[in-house]
Amino acid sequence: MTVMLPIRAEPTGPTTAGRLVAVASGKGGVGKTWLSITLAQAMAQRGRRVLLVDADLGLANVDIQLGLTPRRDLAAVIAGRATLEQIVIRYTPENDSGAFDVLPGRSGAASLATLDLALLDRMLTAVRRLPGYDTVLLDLGAGIDPAMRFMAASADTLLVITTDEPTALTDAYAVLKLYARDRGAGDADARVVVNQASSQASGRRTHATLARACETFLNNRPPLAGLIRRDPRVPDALRKQMPLLVRHPHCTAAEDIGRLATTLAGRPCQRPTTSA
Repeated sequence: MTVMLPIRAEPTGPTTAGRLVAVASGKGGVGKTWLSITLAQAMAQRGRRVLLVDADLGLANVDIQLGLTPRRDLAAVIAGRATLEQIVIRYTPENDSGAFDVLPGRSGAASLATLDLALLDRMLTAVRRLPGYDTVLLDLGAGIDPAMRFMAASADTLLVITTDEPTALTDAYAVLKLYARDRGAGDADARVVVNQASSQASGRRTHATLARACETFLNNRPPLAGLIRRDPRVPDALRKQMPLLVRHPHCTAAEDIGRLATTLAGRPCQRPTTSA
């Protein structure tokens, strides 16, 4: 099936059975795009058929981190010059482990950052209809602009990335608050990922701080999906424009990402205790 945007009529036929997982953060610089890329490969290694969508509208950089040079991107789809299928890029790691597909975005395109929400809804519907995927990851932009909020609320699962920095925790709380408001607390599946934790105990404490605030003011305690310990091999892989699981597949952060991928690939998220 060929899907062209803008879509002027409701699509016919079933949508994909794959789960739409949005990766968000209130604050920039917490490792959201890096985590999206590494998680995509880790889930692919576990047998999932993964599509990573660079949905950081206007400031896309998934292709840069992967060293890709797309000829066309979402801007061409929005303008009606290409189909979604035509812009998909297959990323096959050098170690041939965990290949996945990428829908590249456009950096510096203000028109994408201010998309009409009705058109954005049609785009997400079209993405869901792409055949062959059981997991679609949306790498959202940082912040709480209307487009980001809409895509977060449209996802089946929202992963909110934070660190132990007070500003990161405050902004992550804002994302969770608006998600609960947009989606409805009874129909929300938001989970927390703590990145750059100094230890597992420290990561659990960071999650507990955020979870207590949500429980107190939102009457909802988001579970801990996973924590990623601080690892000097992460910036090394970023500088080399190589996925962590290719350059340092057995490092501490890679092990933590693997556990998160296993959780998302089918195991239920466990609600941890608040003790250290």
